[in-house]
Amino acid sequence: MSEVEPEVFARYLERTRWFGGKGRPFRVASVRRVGAVPATTDGDPQVVIDLVEVAYDDASGGSEVYQVPMALYTDPETRLDHAFIGWWEEPAYGWVHAYDALHDREAMALWLRAFDRAAGSPGGNLNDDSGLRFHRIGDHALDLETHSTLFSGEQSNSSVAFGEDALMKVFRKITPGVNPDISVHDVLTRAESTHIASLYGWLDWVDSDPASSVEGGAEDGTGTTLQLAMLQEFLRTASDGWDLALASVRNLFAEADLHAHEAGGDFSGEATRLGQALREVHGVLAEHFPVDRLAPAAVAELADAMDARLDEALQVVPELAQHTDALRAAYSRLRELEGVDVQQIHGDLHLGQTLRTSLGWKIVDFEGEPAKPLAERLLPDSPWRDVAGMLRSFDYAPHVVERQFAEDHPDGGEQRAYRTEEWAHRNRNHFLTAYAGGELSDAERVLLDAYVADKAVYETVYETRNRPAWVAIPLAAVARIGAA
Repeated sequence: MSEVEPEVFARYLERTRWFGGKGRPFRVASVRRVGAVPATTDGDPQVVIDLVEVAYDDASGGSEVYQVPMALYTDPETRLDHAFIGWWEEPAYGWVHAYDALHDREAMALWLRAFDRAAGSPGGNLNDDSGLRFHRIGDHALDLETHSTLFSGEQSNSSVAFGEDALMKVFRKITPGVNPDISVHDVLTRAESTHIASLYGWLDWVDSDPASSVEGGAEDGTGTTLQLAMLQEFLRTASDGWDLALASVRNLFAEADLHAHEAGGDFSGEATRLGQALREVHGVLAEHFPVDRLAPAAVAELADAMDARLDEALQVVPELAQHTDALRAAYSRLRELEGVDVQQIHGDLHLGQTLRTSLGWKIVDFEGEPAKPLAERLLPDSPWRDVAGMLRSFDYAPHVVERQFAEDHPDGGEQRAYRTEEWAHRNRNHFLTAYAGGELSDAERVLLDAYVADKAVYETVYETRNRPAWVAIPLAAVARIGAA
């Protein structure tokens, strides 16, 4: 495709937020041109998409493929200096200056126009000779006069808002096959679920080269499909669920002697509505995706996996040792269940994956836990895993605010600790009662306890490796498991 030196892409990847290999020795093993986003006028930039394969040279080894969309200009574009990748000679275009296309409004306009043209194409599909395919669903009319804005805070993907109309998520790390963020949103959108941002379309590419290094994935008779981006409703006025929870706790702490249910920022009503929203989403998913029941042997394997994760965690968090009997007892009770119902779930649910709009709660990012392989993220699981994730998030929110207050107000720690537990307990109960529709059965309680324990163990490892000062939060949750 060009004579660009691999080191150019290596230097670029190291500067990004979404590259997952920072801190590991790596090299760029290959760069492959996927295709070009169709231009509509002579003045449009050349917008191409490359797949950059990264090979790791440490003991873990392995490789990953990252998507790098680029806007190519003959002359330097100083407005894009911050997104400069390099300059080199392209066989098709001559000498070019390459920039990350997501920072370029001219380039992003081409993506939006392509999605718009797909809506008017047969079957809602715009197919390019290179294998790029823009898909559209629904009848939403895109605003082609608006401009794009790149979000800056994301870690694993990149999102671009088109005015107040639409949001495009570009998947940076590419894995062959169906991306659950697209497939789940597709089903929920067609089912007219009110608890998600509606899907407008997606972009994929068919790799028809039999000699390609890309293996596996969804076969459609012509090659392997790689899903590159999705376009969805932009919930511009929505409030982040995590931020709302933190604001509620701050409001409680600002009051002198009020209980959580007396504070003006009481969150229990929102926790209730969020529990109802999750129950409805799980219900729709159960109607449109396969539902299975794990036999006793498979349930035992589920518990064994939790035990194995605890064994690994003990090597990182020695403080867990005093709680191992209680944790293993929770997993042992799981083994005694005669069966466990599993289905499509969110897979990585917490308050940060929710948005509060004027019309109610929305659940976002159905991609699953990013660290897990795609094949594992596609497997059905118990809905109680999602519930456990939310319960742990309700526990984290007040403890985070408590730590922040302690830095500025060292006095009153005992009272804040009491109020922290009161807020967490109140909102966990309201969420759980709303989700379950009443009291939990014995089997549901066993399942939930095991998933909560497993999640808390995971959190102790994460905090030890990333925020050691915070490890006390999940460790306290583990201790409560033993005291229950």
